[in-house]
Amino acid sequence: MSTGLSEQELLRRNSLSQLRELGIDPYPAEAFEINANAADILANYERDKTAYKNISIAGRIMSRRIMGSASFVELQDSTGRIQVYLKRDDLCPDEDKTLYNTVFKKLMDLGDFIGVRGYVFTTQTGEISLHVSELKLLSKSLKPLPIVKRDEEGKIYDGFTDPELRYRQRYVDLTVNPDFKQIFINRSRVISTMRNYFDEQGWMEVETPILQPIHGGAAARPFATHHNTLDMPLYLRIANELYLKRLIVAGFDGVYEFGKMFRNEGMDRTHNPEYTGMEIYVAYKDYIWMMGMVEECLEKVALAIHGKPVVTVGQHEINFEGPYEKLTMYESIEKYTGIDVSAMTEEELKAVCASLNIEVDASMGRGKLIDELFSEKVEANLIQPTFITDYPLEMTPLAKKHRTKDGLVERFEIFINGKEVGNAYSELNDPIDQKERFEDQLKLAARGDAEAMVMDDDFVRALEYGMPPTSGLGFGIDRLVMLMTNQSTIQEVLFFPQMRPERKAKVTTDEDFIAAGVPAEWVQVIRKMNINTIEELKSANPNKVFNDLGGMRKKMKLEITMPSKEEVMNWFV
Repeated sequence: MSTGLSEQELLRRNSLSQLRELGIDPYPAEAFEINANAADILANYERDKTAYKNISIAGRIMSRRIMGSASFVELQDSTGRIQVYLKRDDLCPDEDKTLYNTVFKKLMDLGDFIGVRGYVFTTQTGEISLHVSELKLLSKSLKPLPIVKRDEEGKIYDGFTDPELRYRQRYVDLTVNPDFKQIFINRSRVISTMRNYFDEQGWMEVETPILQPIHGGAAARPFATHHNTLDMPLYLRIANELYLKRLIVAGFDGVYEFGKMFRNEGMDRTHNPEYTGMEIYVAYKDYIWMMGMVEECLEKVALAIHGKPVVTVGQHEINFEGPYEKLTMYESIEKYTGIDVSAMTEEELKAVCASLNIEVDASMGRGKLIDELFSEKVEANLIQPTFITDYPLEMTPLAKKHRTKDGLVERFEIFINGKEVGNAYSELNDPIDQKERFEDQLKLAARGDAEAMVMDDDFVRALEYGMPPTSGLGFGIDRLVMLMTNQSTIQEVLFFPQMRPERKAKVTTDEDFIAAGVPAEWVQVIRKMNINTIEELKSANPNKVFNDLGGMRKKMKLEITMPSKEEVMNWFV
């Protein structure tokens, strides 16, 4: 019976068995000591050739050229690729040449991990290479890697480019498309730069619960689960804000957290249901101070990634050097629509939205309507870093009321390249006001707003003990990384983005082919013709299949009876 494996996979499993018969463990347990890497050798060998006489490196075989008693292999480690040179008599100085003639030439494949020891030299063509004196198989690859080809100018063609496969099989993607690794190296650098900056200010990194009894801190739909022992519902956090502010109540002057957030909402080029957020809260500060901190922090990030504050994002050159433009929410709407919404009622806002073909529904209050209007008509225009400030009270139940403007709160969002990447407040620390805001949110929920916040009595109790004036900021790390690495989709900056369930190809057994009329002795011949399912057989050209069968019978030197053309035609009925 067929196992559904391709011819290549079957051959590699056969090689695996032969290696074991030779007493070679294809998956050895012992460590292989490494004292150099590809990037180090290529960068530094010419400056100090004496330092590269006893080198030990390891990696994947990505290509090879076998030329009788000598071969060249392209070895890829975590830093890049380097050419290694293997000579039969160096590897096998004694009579027994099995390691080279059989193991290397016949039983090793592209994708296998090997460890090699030797010395570095320069070939006659000027390529820095490693002359191998010892070779060890470290891990046998049972699936063939996609072959990514390059032309003479180094441009890739016939590559592993299907986004569905790349995101689902990131382990293959980053192996055959190693240039994409730089995105994730820069992602790590973004986070470490921000973390170092915060630490230098004396703020402390903390951890707060991911499983929460109340989904608070943001307007979003949560993922719900159930704790069996406590027999109670729990929610994956949509934000960590309320827990971090409890720590300000506890007496910390500054706390921050990088962590996963979860929102049970749509998926698109800028949204993944699981994403990385950073939130920071600093006591005795306000949102005006926070704007300056954001400008300084983002400029440091741009410098760390690019060595300059100007970053190319799509067709735009974005300058992260402060100061950034500042517009109030109302000013921005008036600037890009010509409409002053500052004094409009809920009904008047609905009429404005209708006149601009913006869809609304009965659950939307005044704040939600203004937010829709802003999203549809303003956001896309905010290319350079821009602070949108002073939001309507209804939109922000956790921010302090504006010190001079009635009906507004002290809040800003920072927009870059048409997308919001950060959100900050002068934090509400009046417990009575906070409780009333939660109660207003409950009224919105009763109207059908699935994103409305719920009452958090314990957080109100914490505020009743007293929280100093505080400014807080939340940042979407994934979107920031998209900007800093010039990527247009969030999937490109996540190692493992959320995917729809994989469609499993139906495995066709030998018995299935026999039931379709294919004689048992011809099933493996059909498979060698790259026909592995009944669907592939039915969609093939009957005349071509008949002719190919004759060609395969001759090529494989099979002594089996050739089916008649009429018999072959019956396979397609």
